[in-house]
Amino acid sequence: MPEAMGATKPQTLDELMLAMDVVDTIRHRELVVARELSQGDRDEALKARLREIYRGQGLEVSDAAIEQGIKALKESRFVYTPPAPGLGRTLAMAWVRRRIIGRWVGAVVLACAALWAVSYFGYALPRQQAIAETQIALTQHLPQALREAAASARIETRDASVIARIDAFVRDGTAALARSDVAGARASIASIEALRSSLVATYALNVISGPNDTSGVWRVSALNPGSRNYYLIVEAVTPDGQRVPVTVVNEETGQSETVKRWGVRVPEAFFNTIRRDKQDNGIIEQNPIGQKLRGELEPRYDFPKEGGAITSWDE
Repeated sequence: MPEAMGATKPQTLDELMLAMDVVDTIRHRELVVARELSQGDRDEALKARLREIYRGQGLEVSDAAIEQGIKALKESRFVYTPPAPGLGRTLAMAWVRRRIIGRWVGAVVLACAALWAVSYFGYALPRQQAIAETQIALTQHLPQALREAAASARIETRDASVIARIDAFVRDGTAALARSDVAGARASIASIEALRSSLVATYALNVISGPNDTSGVWRVSALNPGSRNYYLIVEAVTPDGQRVPVTVVNEETGQSETVKRWGVRVPEAFFNTIRRDKQDNGIIEQNPIGQKLRGELEPRYDFPKEGGAITSWDE
């Protein structure tokens, strides 16, 4: 079929490459023509100059090829024009640099994950666990421990005053649980357990009778300076011969102390009886002077106890 009138014949690859070479030659050789010439004259002068260049290289280039090169130069056909800024360009550049960006994004993600792990496992998770453990303690462990401690202490005594003390500790512990006071509840449980330990303890009260030990002392009464208070220095000895510490209240300071030896205030007559007993042969044969029985808090004495005790004295 004959070619349509006015249709443009496609360029061959050789023609296209030649046109590109013409454009490149014009650019690199910085070919210019006089501005005062008309457009047609400038084109003719440029063609003539290009012919000379190619002939100097031993090449014969047709006028048609030179014209195509000049036309392509005017149309900027072989000039790269960067795309205008926009989302498409940004996405394209990101895709080209995806490895570098990926490494940076990976590092940021890894850092964020590390910070999250430190925050969660170092702070959030322990706090959540502590809250959960506290809630379990308040609703399960501590109420059960309070009940068991009270029941264990009650079966050790028939003394109404001691049972009343146990009940008071239970009320304090229950109130502490109601206000979510873990420390208060544990303190009540500890008080009940300490009371039970005192109830189950059994020991004899022996007056100290070693050759270098002070068996008794007297003090001037703070309330009545004209009178004296007499004390026998004692220790608690269990049935198997163990010396055990006992908690007593020092009447001179009002402070409760746990000691292995203390002074028990006794009548003057009983004090003198024990003194003569020791002076006889250096041995107190009247020991023990009291017994602490199971289920009771206070020892039973072999003399009319006047009450009161001291925890320090001059040897």
